[in-house]
Amino acid sequence: MSTRHGQDADPAELAGVLAAWMPQQRWFAAKGDGAPVVPRPVGRAVLGEGMTVELVEVASADGSATLYQVPLSLRAVEDPALEAALVGRIGGGDPAGSDGLWVYDGLRDPALVRAWLRLLADGGTATGADGTVVHGVRQPGGAPLDPDAPAKVLAGEQSNTSVVVDAGGPAPAIVKLFRVLAPGENPDVVVQSALAAAGCERVPRPVGRLEGTWWATDGGAPVHGHLAFASEFLAGSEDAWRVACRAVDAGAGFEEEARALGGATAEVHTTLAEVLPTRPATPELLTGLADGLRARVDWAVAQAPDLAPYAAAARAAVDGVRQARSGLVLQQVHGDYHLGQVLHSPGRGWVLLDFEGEPLRPLAERLAPDLALRDVAGMLRSFDYAARHATVALPADDPRVAAATAWAQGCRTAFLDGYGTVTGHDPREDAALLLALELDKSLYEVVYETRNRPAWVAVPMHAVNRLLPLHLG
Repeated sequence: MSTRHGQDADPAELAGVLAAWMPQQRWFAAKGDGAPVVPRPVGRAVLGEGMTVELVEVASADGSATLYQVPLSLRAVEDPALEAALVGRIGGGDPAGSDGLWVYDGLRDPALVRAWLRLLADGGTATGADGTVVHGVRQPGGAPLDPDAPAKVLAGEQSNTSVVVDAGGPAPAIVKLFRVLAPGENPDVVVQSALAAAGCERVPRPVGRLEGTWWATDGGAPVHGHLAFASEFLAGSEDAWRVACRAVDAGAGFEEEARALGGATAEVHTTLAEVLPTRPATPELLTGLADGLRARVDWAVAQAPDLAPYAAAARAAVDGVRQARSGLVLQQVHGDYHLGQVLHSPGRGWVLLDFEGEPLRPLAERLAPDLALRDVAGMLRSFDYAARHATVALPADDPRVAAATAWAQGCRTAFLDGYGTVTGHDPREDAALLLALELDKSLYEVVYETRNRPAWVAVPMHAVNRLLPLHLG
């Protein structure tokens, strides 16, 4: 039997099994881009015997590279209880498994999860021979975290992996492990912590975080970033996507809920403008924003060939940002706002989650002040998705498609009414700007669906056609 443990596993062998396993994971960002998956080990921190946090870089077809966080559990003996979490087998030539190592997805291994949570609970540190460091930081005044309490990995997440701890206990928590890493502060940590510190009840209260230090992938000096974030788990809550889809399936309206959600969104935006930096939207900044939106149009067209006929019209639409009214302010926003980022809590109403921003955007961009209307546009797009979740395969003239359109329009109106009531300014007064931002979101969605769910491309493409009716005669 092998005596090697995880900290001694050969990086090249690990990369070999990860090359086959990573593309099958929901959080893998380069699915379908055509590039061969060649993981390059960048760093490793040891949580305990046979338990590591691996930092692995994978190049994309466009020449860019993405750094992933992959906790692994390595066993000298196969563990039948972890069969569904198997990543692969390294080393050893004995088919009976008497040598070599079995590699498992670490967050499915209760022993690794306990060691990982203890770092956070105790403010502990894990290190690696290459200088990689993982360090736990407790939130001052935050609820205690019991690393030995029952823990469960959430299913269905797209970009990260979250573990619910002590769901039935007095202080349940949820710990999100960021799968895609970058140097710098993660906005999910920064924004949610700032809102909670201001007394905003529209976000879960922070519990703590894990930070990391690793060598820059370009061979430069060590860099620092956030690896995970823990906050209170709102037991008994339900995400807004499920609530909205249930209403659609039952043929029920959602206007009252949408109006309240608009008010909650405005409350968060108002608080963010008070506690985090803002910038006046000068003509120069609006020009830069318009240029950025034009660049995003070009990016989307390059990624999704179906958008090519819309390129000129989309550029003309986003250029409307240059003529936006004076007095606009750029501020911190959610950045990837949709119904799946909101919970309904029986005791707190609508609660906003996941301030990480769009996973495909660089980390620095996601902390830069932006227009609050970008979040408004994101939620308007989400109403459309909820309305059409059951009509994707139906022909355009099916009565259920018309009903879905009417449902989404009712939600749009109610949400904007609720938002304007709190802020004192109706977003529809900035129609050209709202159109440009909703179009930008729709183009992003086309790229996402092309890469991940081709059968759903028709949903954002319908929005592109709706938003650009006068340009495509």
